[in-house]
Amino acid sequence: MNVKPFGRAVLASAVLCSTALIAQAPMPAAQPGPGANPAAPTATRRMGMPMKPNTLPYDLILAGGHVVDAKNHIDGIKDVGIKDGKVVTVGTNLKAADALKTIDVKGMWVSPGLIDLHTHVYTGTGEKGSYAGDNSVYPDGFTLRNGVTTIVDAGSSGYKNFDDFKDKIIDRSITRVLAELNIVGSGMRGGKYEDNLDDMDGKATGDFALKYPGVVVGIKSAHFNGPEWKPYEQAVIAGNIANIPVMIDYGARRIERPLYDLVTKYLRPGDIYTHCFAGNRGEQDAETGGPSKALIDMRKRGIYCDIGHGGGSFAFSVAAPIMRAGYKPDSISTDLHITSMNGSMKDILNVADKFLLMGETIPEVLTQMTANPAHEIKQDQLGNLSPGAIADVAVFSVEKGNFGFFDMFGARAVGHEKLICELTIKDGKIVYDLNAIEFDNWDAPKHTSDPAMTRHWSTFSERPFGVQQSARWPVWIPPSQKNTHEEGPPDRYNMRAPATTPETAKPNPGDPNTPAPPK
Repeated sequence: MNVKPFGRAVLASAVLCSTALIAQAPMPAAQPGPGANPAAPTATRRMGMPMKPNTLPYDLILAGGHVVDAKNHIDGIKDVGIKDGKVVTVGTNLKAADALKTIDVKGMWVSPGLIDLHTHVYTGTGEKGSYAGDNSVYPDGFTLRNGVTTIVDAGSSGYKNFDDFKDKIIDRSITRVLAELNIVGSGMRGGKYEDNLDDMDGKATGDFALKYPGVVVGIKSAHFNGPEWKPYEQAVIAGNIANIPVMIDYGARRIERPLYDLVTKYLRPGDIYTHCFAGNRGEQDAETGGPSKALIDMRKRGIYCDIGHGGGSFAFSVAAPIMRAGYKPDSISTDLHITSMNGSMKDILNVADKFLLMGETIPEVLTQMTANPAHEIKQDQLGNLSPGAIADVAVFSVEKGNFGFFDMFGARAVGHEKLICELTIKDGKIVYDLNAIEFDNWDAPKHTSDPAMTRHWSTFSERPFGVQQSARWPVWIPPSQKNTHEEGPPDRYNMRAPATTPETAKPNPGDPNTPAPPK
């Protein structure tokens, strides 16, 4: 259609006016669908209006899943009850009538939301080739779909640019983003910046960390190529000031600073050694293939072994023999960045699958991604399903088959199980649902699934278009089911508009909210 400028302006004005009128039209009251409790208070759908208070014991029940919660020694079939963003209980035979919504998760695994201890998400600065820039990724695109509700950015920023990181990423993400401050004041900018001994100030870093308790949860030293011990000395000074752990990515292997000396002379109980199965800095015994003396002494001294898979820090030829010797990691993490996400790492579940094929159990890998990393960063309020705990929950199915995995050298291994994230809950709200298990089928009788009851979107205007319009959008009714639905005004497409009262069903030409009758 060829529309002249004036005509386009009139057309645009008409569209805006009609949109405004639709927005003012009264919304029909939602009726409980098959997946909802008929007696439950219904969430309002009006823009900007809060939901009505829920007087029931639970907002949401996850029913019949295999729950793994290491902190509370739970490993079995249980129900999980959630209300007001908190876990209420983990028990048996919770009643669907006591919740706004009950989701059947039988045959699935239920755990606290996963915690990825090693990521890089300080992006958006425009700096090329930098983990304080383009080498990092935005968190929400890589976390929620994998069951991850909390991540730790491992040193992408230092005390000089942390506030910018907080503004750009931490404060704008659905994912809970915590941080380890780089001992380098300007952060992980690569090359000469990370080797700059003059920009490593333990006191300044530690004092700055004290400004953000519970957000800055560690100190990071990484990628140092020199022979000096100063990065590790200063990192420990900062950790002591702020009473938080130090994570070490040991950088280049130098004979002047052997790994065993780092373990025995510098690191403290509770510190974290990441990339522990890389094998290129002295982690593997050359004769036995098992853990080196440095790795063995780490465990004796209470220093944690973190995977930090990354793009170049995991090899089956290192991990498998060390695992066969009985040495398992304390935490499974990704070292997420632009290279690792499309390489051998992919995502945290792909890393966990590698440990399943090397003999670990599903409860073990879930613990290494929940309770263990929470404890390592002294955030024990996370990573568990205790009554009153933050309701971060992940639900997984397990796919069986033959699956290929590869490491940083391109060496392949075949596994027979893959963890698939089905549902992720953050602060009591559903933020990811792979197979729409929270919803009723679109053609079900009295279908009115209301995501406002359990979804993340806090206001009407935040919902995607399809959800915003669902209460007014006509629903096609198969002829065989028409007798199971309330009759609405007929139309030529056999579509039923929302239920109407006799008053509103009568056409009123003077009322702009009255739709035109079918032609």
